[in-house]
Amino acid sequence: MGFIAWIILGFIGGAIGKAIVGKSMGWIATLICGLLGGVVGGWIVGMITDSDNVMTSFFSPWSWLASILGSVIVVWIVSLMTGKSRKDA
Repeated sequence: MGFIAWIILGFIGGAIGKAIVGKSMGWIATLICGLLGGVVGGWIVGMITDSDNVMTSFFSPWSWLASILGSVIVVWIVSLMTGKSRKDA
């Protein structure tokens, strides 16, 4: 996957992750959480499926599932660390 595809996938995954968790954050934080979530999700799904090439294609369902799963985890951890939720904003 190219650099731009990673950014787009990370931003969309981060946006979905923050919507699931209910965290309010800016677009830069969303992008960072999404990119980190893609790495975390790719690692988790790679461990479960015992495959090294989970995040190979932008249109792969595994790439999207891994990115969203990882983003939910990362946004949840950020939410725990900051202690703020959508209700606090």
